[in-house]
Amino acid sequence: MEDSTGSNPQSPGFTEKLKSWLSWSWTYVCFLWFGMVLIMLYVLWSPLKLQETLTSVFLNTLTPKFYVALTGTSSLISGLILIFEWWYFRKYGTSFIEQVSVSHLRPLLGGVESSSTTGLFSSVNGDAEPRPSVSECKVWRNPLNLFRGAEYNRYTWVTGKEPLTYYDMNLSAQDHQTFFTGDTQQLRPEDAVMQKAWRERNPQARIRAAYQAIEINHHKYKYFLVHYKKQLGLLFINTLISCVHLCRCAAAYVLLAEEEATTITEAERLFKKALSIGKDGFYSTKKAHEIFSLCNTAGKDINLLVYIKRRLAMCARKLGRIKEAVKMMRDLMKEFPLLGMLNIHENLLEALLELQAYADVQAVLAKYDDISLPKSATICYTSALLKARAVSDKFSPEAASRRGLSTAEMNAVEAIHRAVEFNPHVPKYLLEMKSLILPPEHILKRGDSEAVAYAFFHLQHWKRAEGALNLLHCTWEGTFRIIPYPLEKGHLFYPYPGCTETADRELLPSFHEVSVYPKKELPFFILFTAGLCSFTAMLAMLTHQFPELMGVFAKAFFSTLFAPLGFFADKMESFMPSSFWHQLTRI
Repeated sequence: MEDSTGSNPQSPGFTEKLKSWLSWSWTYVCFLWFGMVLIMLYVLWSPLKLQETLTSVFLNTLTPKFYVALTGTSSLISGLILIFEWWYFRKYGTSFIEQVSVSHLRPLLGGVESSSTTGLFSSVNGDAEPRPSVSECKVWRNPLNLFRGAEYNRYTWVTGKEPLTYYDMNLSAQDHQTFFTGDTQQLRPEDAVMQKAWRERNPQARIRAAYQAIEINHHKYKYFLVHYKKQLGLLFINTLISCVHLCRCAAAYVLLAEEEATTITEAERLFKKALSIGKDGFYSTKKAHEIFSLCNTAGKDINLLVYIKRRLAMCARKLGRIKEAVKMMRDLMKEFPLLGMLNIHENLLEALLELQAYADVQAVLAKYDDISLPKSATICYTSALLKARAVSDKFSPEAASRRGLSTAEMNAVEAIHRAVEFNPHVPKYLLEMKSLILPPEHILKRGDSEAVAYAFFHLQHWKRAEGALNLLHCTWEGTFRIIPYPLEKGHLFYPYPGCTETADRELLPSFHEVSVYPKKELPFFILFTAGLCSFTAMLAMLTHQFPELMGVFAKAFFSTLFAPLGFFADKMESFMPSSFWHQLTRI
């Protein structure tokens, strides 16, 4: 037993030594083989008359049509490779030939095997970086996400395009299952139905399941009313029934408001119905904690209540009742101060900007734009907008270049640089250099999805501030001079994560061109195949049009190509005695 355990550490060591020896000898074997080929060519050059053979076969025997066909076929093949390489690079962000070479040939040549964790995240200098942490690649719920039935589905009806990806909708389903439904399904069949409803891919199936949950809840309401009203007190049974409504019925109305309602007004009506069902039950259960054994935990109730009130505030905002929406958001933040992770303040900032209440916006930023709190594009760019608004109406690039920037202008420029460093994708949407699409239901901070969501709702506020977009246009690109290597080192924030492109491609629809930062250079093999395709196509055309002239050019080319080899042969003959080569050729 001891021998077997002692021999285990030795076998990996021997294997590693063998692999290292093979990789070390591989290079020298290749050089040795190449040298032997050169020596054989030199030895057989004169006896076999290789020069005359090559000249007679390739230059005299073959017709110009053969060379046209040869170069044309080469151009066609290289063109097909170029098209495939370009498509693969646009879709996956890397070269197919380079990826295959690194994955399969590099280990054979003695390189380090690449893996999925290091191959996708490399620094500017080519050194592999560790995979970004989970927090950098974490996907967040979009605080301003649209309504599926009233907005996303209407877009699909008009354009025929799906604005949401399956990955994005699946994340929403997981959120709803986690926040709105309980874990004790054996006591609550409605929750089992709603769990299935959130997971359904077909919208009509989700709506049917919501109606089924409401029907089951209606029967259970009657059951409680008939069997327990005589046994329990009236106050207790009312509290119990309210709790039943909250836990088992409001979530179904939330689904109907999100997916079945085709207008914001109809969605608001359904949300108000859900709120009226659940509000009394929630506040009654605060005085009767024992009833929570029937309604899971208070956390589920709070999540559902906050979600309903927040969506009602968003309905009021979309219907033009902005002051009412602001009041509802402020009350919600005051009532549930510990739910800051829901980012309700971003809804409040957007509504206050619509009211042009810039002092209130500054007060909200003073609370949430703190170094200890996580940032977002809304916070950074709203702060930049307020500072730019103070100087943008009188800003002139020519005047600033002559007299220099004032203190207020410098603060505005620094705020813009800070915002661009956090999310460099936003300026192209604000400056309308890229077309906007409907924002997804989830966003990746510092990614293109967050930029789309911010610009979709805040572009109008930048346009309202006179000269703000002009100041942004003149100054935003200066950020990249401050951060020449964003994947290695940041200026005011952590280095830019390398995982944003992959996550954004999952969140954004396929018809949208995902913005990539830092901009990737074209791989070598795309440039090489493009040059090869163009060169061979040019040769085919010239050979077809001017066969005699191209024949003269080919003879001159081959004579020039073989001139160094002839010079090398002459030098070798001067060093070596002729009898030695004569005997060697006889052997």
